[in-house]
Amino acid sequence: MSRINTNVSSLIAQRVLSRNNDALNKSLQRLSTGLKINSGGDNPAGLIASENLRAEKAGILQAIDNANRATNIVGTAEGGLAEISNLLTEVQSLVSASANSGGLSQEEKNANQLQIDSILNTINRIAGSTSFQGSKLLNGNYDYTTSGVASTALTDVRINAARVPDGATTNVVVNVTTSAQTGVVSFSGSTAGAVTIEITGNLGTQQLSFASGTTASSIATAIAGVASVTGVSAVLSGGAAAITSTEFGSEQFVSVRALSGTFSVTGGTNGKDFGRDAVVNVNGASAQAQGKTISYRSGGLDVEFDLADAFNVGSSSTSFAVTGGGATFALGSKASEAEKTSLGIRALTTGNLGSSSKGFLSSLASGGANALTGTTLSTSQAIVDSAIKQVSELRGRLGAFQKYELGSTVNSLGIALENASAAESAIRDTDFAEETANLTRNQILSQAASSVLSQANASPQAALLLLR
Repeated sequence: MSRINTNVSSLIAQRVLSRNNDALNKSLQRLSTGLKINSGGDNPAGLIASENLRAEKAGILQAIDNANRATNIVGTAEGGLAEISNLLTEVQSLVSASANSGGLSQEEKNANQLQIDSILNTINRIAGSTSFQGSKLLNGNYDYTTSGVASTALTDVRINAARVPDGATTNVVVNVTTSAQTGVVSFSGSTAGAVTIEITGNLGTQQLSFASGTTASSIATAIAGVASVTGVSAVLSGGAAAITSTEFGSEQFVSVRALSGTFSVTGGTNGKDFGRDAVVNVNGASAQAQGKTISYRSGGLDVEFDLADAFNVGSSSTSFAVTGGGATFALGSKASEAEKTSLGIRALTTGNLGSSSKGFLSSLASGGANALTGTTLSTSQAIVDSAIKQVSELRGRLGAFQKYELGSTVNSLGIALENASAAESAIRDTDFAEETANLTRNQILSQAASSVLSQANASPQAALLLLR
């Protein structure tokens, strides 16, 4: 080289050495941090993808925590329900024992009533004290709120689940296309001859004998007098005795058969007739019906109610709105309405267990209409049966929610977390086998570039030979 002001070889060696040192530093950074992407310049597209995956992972982890928290809440509520169920079983036993009036002294009846009172107080206390982090669970705090429910159309409205968007309402439109009916046969004679008839209904069978000349009105009164035994009642309608089942629905029936003498009835088949379930649409979709009791379930609504007598006619319509309430859980990685689920827990106090048609559990307390001191306990028994059914159905619904809605969600979210973590790792994490090989290569290249630079810096000294 004969020029010394510009050492091109040195410049080339410097550039290569700088590049090799940068590559060496990058390898050292990746190995020390364990990350292949430490800044946006390392891989802009990869950084965007990995950050989105990290956000998704954070959402999934929180959704798993939410589901686990919901499991704890439901488990706490179910614990209170289990104890209420045990107490209702005790009430069942006491009512049955008190029905054995011929074998009980008045003191024993009073003792049974005292136990009933204590149990009812305990049920109210459990309903008011079962809580999770200060939130009451069984006092109606997580029940849904409604507006516009016409009591002349619908009774005992129960919202089990509803998807109510924030700040909005969910409308429920009920259309009755076919009314529910009781089983009914008619005795149209003004009087009967000497006859013995057998009356059969869902509750049992009773035989009644009538003397010749007994009027239709007297026959109806006699049949109605044993309604609590047979499940069959009768009224005088247009001069004829209409003999009907006491309840509505296709499972209810009435049967009248003459054991001796002649007793002709019309309606049904061979003196037997079944009732009919109502045909009801909710929000345009067919609902399930058992007599006048209607239930409807869809992806965003689970509702039950009874048709009032005045509304139990064909071609009738009413509507109401679900305005809020319920316990809402976010079970998805995003805080969107589609990834929320809601659950309603009605009040489990004695004033809410039972029904408006039969009565409520609180009426079994001392001085109540259905206390154990009454002459008949059939209504008391019906109320207890209804309360036991309501509690067991709620326990079953909470159990299904816990097992499927929450348990399956946690399992699904766990798999989603695994896949998101694997995808992020493939983009962002350092492959140590690959990077250690790069480190070794960059170290050698950096050392070689340093050696070459040293030689390039020394080469201009050759010009001194020309000056000798």
